[in-house]
Amino acid sequence: MKIVGAVQRGTPTSRAFRTLSVAAVAAVVVGMPVLAGCGSISRDDPPCLPPEFSASPANARIGDRVTVAADDSECNPRYGQDASIKITVTDSAGKQVIDTTAPMNDAGGFTYTFNVPANTAPGTGSIAAYPDGIDWRDDTGRNNRAQAGPHNFTLVSCVMPQESITIFP
Repeated sequence: MKIVGAVQRGTPTSRAFRTLSVAAVAAVVVGMPVLAGCGSISRDDPPCLPPEFSASPANARIGDRVTVAADDSECNPRYGQDASIKITVTDSAGKQVIDTTAPMNDAGGFTYTFNVPANTAPGTGSIAAYPDGIDWRDDTGRNNRAQAGPHNFTLVSCVMPQESITIFP
């Protein structure tokens, strides 16, 4: 008897097929609890990235006041009540002339004002602002703030949110 598209019962092939089938089902059942604990992006939980910020004015002289600000995010990033924003200002020579944190609200909104330092090299520099102490791998909108305590984080994003600023002497 010739069987096409099926496995004949009682043959070594049918036993191997059943063993593989049981192993596959077991892997799915055992793996389910692990998958259930993982975050996932769904229609109800879209990605929630930090809001875009602005720097004003875009052209300043040494000693001038510059304001860096962002409105609240349109989604709910849930940064927490003690959230902060990391702000760095790099001059045209590549030297960081400001490296600080400032308060940020739960929705990502903030305002930070500084005076352009006297040691800033004239030319086009940059201002970077991003949430401080955040696990950047999670963009699902879930609360991913690091627990309190000392940390040694390294920012690994290849796209740094930044604005240009031109400094005149």
